[in-house]
Amino acid sequence: MKYLFINTVCGSGSTGRICAELAEALEKQGNEVKIAYGRGEVPDKYKRFAVPIGSKADVYSHALRARLFDSSGYGSKAATEKFIKWVKEYDPDIIHLHNVHGYYLNIEVLFDYLKNCGKKIIWTLHDCWAFTGHTAYCDSIGCEKWETGCGKCPKLDGYPASYIDRSKRNWLKKKEIFTGVPNLTIVCPSYWLEGLVKRSFLKEYPVRVIHNGIDLNQFRRLESDFRERYGLADKFLLLGVATAWDDMKGLSDFIKLSEMLDDSCKIVLVGLKPKQLKALPAEILGIERTSSIQELVLIYSACDILLNLSYCESFGLVNTEAISCGTPVVSYKTGGCPETIPECCGITVEKGNVNEVYKAINRIKSGEIDFDIYSAADVIRRFDKTIATEDYIKLYGE
Repeated sequence: MKYLFINTVCGSGSTGRICAELAEALEKQGNEVKIAYGRGEVPDKYKRFAVPIGSKADVYSHALRARLFDSSGYGSKAATEKFIKWVKEYDPDIIHLHNVHGYYLNIEVLFDYLKNCGKKIIWTLHDCWAFTGHTAYCDSIGCEKWETGCGKCPKLDGYPASYIDRSKRNWLKKKEIFTGVPNLTIVCPSYWLEGLVKRSFLKEYPVRVIHNGIDLNQFRRLESDFRERYGLADKFLLLGVATAWDDMKGLSDFIKLSEMLDDSCKIVLVGLKPKQLKALPAEILGIERTSSIQELVLIYSACDILLNLSYCESFGLVNTEAISCGTPVVSYKTGGCPETIPECCGITVEKGNVNEVYKAINRIKSGEIDFDIYSAADVIRRFDKTIATEDYIKLYGE
């Protein structure tokens, strides 16, 4: 069998790793797999799968068009036409879409092909962009306009940022483009996102839930020298992890929280840009993004609590990573996060309520709540990526 994955990135970031790990599993079974991607560097070990779409100049041009005209998804026409010509030559049996946004694909050209290709198509949604008129993160502000039609978008300043509002037009065009594809199945990483899809114009498709998995051979409790390296041996460490930090990921809330904590606590944020590092208050230790899973595991293992203060999460992968390393989680009740945090492994609080986060931290720190994560082996096993891989392979064969 020949498989084609399409995603913004290949082998890096959460969606890129999901694609690459699925590709490896399929390859071991004797299948041929290619991952078409639009941007970013590809790790050496995944380059055999990689098929670039367009160029950096094309991505920049598409991004500019999106910013000026609210046209994310409508640039990159020539690059997509060239890619579709390659797809026809490759002739895959199964096409698995992931993120089709990210300034690298023309959705009209792509879905015109998909509607007529006669292939089995799987589409994993990692956010809400497919069924809104603009934003990928409608839940961050509780917007539900997408259910009946968008307009006057309150998230124009968020990804994909635009100076003008064409969300009404975009919603209508996406409805026309994304519906009516034969033999398409949608996959969601959480029951929360599944619920939104079933309320959207994508409800005509069958929807399956397959939770994002992690490698439990890598994400496990390890002896760590992180505290010693940073002079934090006597501190109660509160960790935040993101691939990109902004207020939607809770950066402002972390700063507010740092003003409430006493000297016995220290916040550690991983994934910051150099400019953000310089602007941090002294109460927060900032660390740049690391591409090393081993280093991330050492940080998880050294910290006392993972704080997930994100305002929009389709699943909450960092929660599962932390719990697998033996670190309890305090998270906002956002998106799929509650599905990732069993009672024995953490606490959820209402989104934006920093005071409740502060109280939850103190309850754990004082010993009022004592999480026995290691007794929850069965819970942790359900995070194993092999389960997700097996579920996808079953779906491919249906």
